[in-house]
Amino acid sequence: MGPGPINADPRVLRAMSAQLVGQYDPAMTAYMTETMGLYRQVFKTQNEQTLLIDGTSRAGIEAAMVSMIEPGDRVLVPVFGRFGHLLREIAERCGAEVHVIEAEWGTVFTPEQIEAAIIQTQPKILAVVHGDTSTTMAQPLDELGAICRAHDVIFYTDVTASLAGNTFEADAWGLDAVTAGLQKCLAGPSGSAPATFSAKAVDLVNSRKSIEAGIRSEGDEVTATPIRSNYFDLAMIFDYWGVKRLNHHTEATTMLYGSRECARLLVEEGIDEAVERHRMHGGAMLEGLRGLGLTIFGDESHKMNNVTAVFIPDGVSGDAVRGELLDDFGIEIGTSFGPLHGKVWRIGTMGYNARKDTVLTTLSALEQVLRRAGANVVGGSGVRAAYDFYASESGGPVAAATPEVAPALAESLAL
Repeated sequence: MGPGPINADPRVLRAMSAQLVGQYDPAMTAYMTETMGLYRQVFKTQNEQTLLIDGTSRAGIEAAMVSMIEPGDRVLVPVFGRFGHLLREIAERCGAEVHVIEAEWGTVFTPEQIEAAIIQTQPKILAVVHGDTSTTMAQPLDELGAICRAHDVIFYTDVTASLAGNTFEADAWGLDAVTAGLQKCLAGPSGSAPATFSAKAVDLVNSRKSIEAGIRSEGDEVTATPIRSNYFDLAMIFDYWGVKRLNHHTEATTMLYGSRECARLLVEEGIDEAVERHRMHGGAMLEGLRGLGLTIFGDESHKMNNVTAVFIPDGVSGDAVRGELLDDFGIEIGTSFGPLHGKVWRIGTMGYNARKDTVLTTLSALEQVLRRAGANVVGGSGVRAAYDFYASESGGPVAAATPEVAPALAESLAL
């Protein structure tokens, strides 16, 4: 129940147990094409180049950046948590001239602040994290696409922490490049990075296209400024997933099965319904933690649905509480990084674990461990507050949808 990774949906694990097939087997290429279509629905995009990058979510970030950034390009990175610093470092390693604006951890930027920085720095690319689990904040993106278009800026975001648990619309918000990971709200394991790229981003990537020797055909151009990574070369990856079926690398078949199942389950549930499920159970967790007397960290109006940070009570060892929760109850919660290290716990309610039973069990266990640690906690206060929240939300769209998760839970217990 931390900020991720979380327990994978048993249906995803079952899909990943299927036998391998050859990378050009008609079944395999059909799975690839189907997966592209499913993730278009997840990202809410019509982008043709919607596919998987083989590797963890960081592989998606590196593929996007190394393929779009040429040495000397200006990149603007608004930093409001640890993972903004990650975007900055990767862009610097790509040879970019990186400009950074920073917000206090627990807050986000206004569109006006970002536009002012764009006007000042005139970047080629705006790279911003959507949801940063280190602070639990979600940066509003809906107005940034128009700003980027007005100033001819490529708009890139990483949505690993937020996708499927918070509202996200790639096309409506004007995104050019988006990368994600499976291990949070998508209810899968780390190891595959879904991504989507607009026509503008594709043109930029293909302007640096250079097919490697050995698979190059007569007439294929070799650019003077090739993408500096072979494995993360999106121009070749686009052709691998496209009609050319370029023999770039061997697709991670098992991860493809898992990624496909993550998207299929989301589409089956409904993307908006999944976001509402996260809002419902994330809200119950938030109220339950408040009921335990814990203080919520950060600007709640910009908090992600799927993870909450709370200050560790005075006189309580944060690591000891986390250790006892794990050892005695089998429940993991997270610490944090940088200026928040040792000051807050991060508690997630996401993906397969965005359920009523996990919320109530976690709150009940945390109450007992807090009491043993000497915290002044009223018995049953966390669970009671969560129940009150659920009661206040009864009759909403999730009230009927939530029980549908129960058969999956029963399946997992039977495995």
